Amino acid sequence: MIDRSEIRNFLEDKAEQFNHLQFIQDDPIQIPHKFSKKEDIEVIGFIISTIAWGNRKSIIKNGYRLIELMNNEPHQFTINYSGELLDSDFVHRTFNAVDLDFFIRALQNIYSRYGGLEQAFPHQMDTKDQIMHFRSLFLESEHEKRSEKHIANPASGSSAKRINMFLRWMIRKDQKGVDFGLWKKHDPAKLMIPLDVHTGKAARKLELMIRKQDDWKALEELMENLRAFDPIDPCKYDFALFGVSVNNELD
Repeated sequence: MIDRSEIRNFLEDKAEQFNHLQFIQDDPIQIPHKFSKKEDIEVIGFIISTIAWGNRKSIIKNGYRLIELMNNEPHQFTINYSGELLDSDFVHRTFNAVDLDFFIRALQNIYSRYGGLEQAFPHQMDTKDQIMHFRSLFLESEHEKRSEKHIANPASGSSAKRINMFLRWMIRKDQKGVDFGLWKKHDPAKLMIPLDVHTGKAARKLELMIRKQDDWKALEELMENLRAFDPIDPCKYDFALFGVSVNNELD
């Protein structure tokens, strides 16, 4: 049995080590950091988080391509979008131009009908309900069935890694200049880390998560343990778990 106080101290040290501005240099979060307007950060941040799987260099490269496609004004491009300017060759893994067209129209609908992305994730709800509410609004826009796979569904067991990453970017009040903390009414204590192969591997080695699948139940198990370490800012440990895993510090 690993001593819990030792684990907490270890994660505190590693969060301090990895949660800093240098982190941005190799991470997709650098794309929304190119903007200062809240809505620009939200729009490009959401799309970038959606394609944030696979090779990080490829994600970042396609992120800059999206900036160009949106004329360096993601929010204005979105609210004025008519479908005529879409790059039909855009693709990132299974996310293609058809998906991108749907995403921009869905975001347009959310800004025009519901006041924007922040309002689409009601702060009174817990994170799972927020995601489910947002998903229902997003899918109002006409789309092909294939595009739905890019919007996680926690009710079906998904850990919603990419949406949780987006929410961390928007909500977490980071003092190190990485996460934005734009959504002031939302509580960072409710956040769930973006559970992936790296954070899952580290969490299991540290006995913070027993469940073998990287699903929503596993995420709830992990967050219960992380909130015991820090009930105010549990998602800071995302940096620690990710960092020690990719650097093979637990092998």
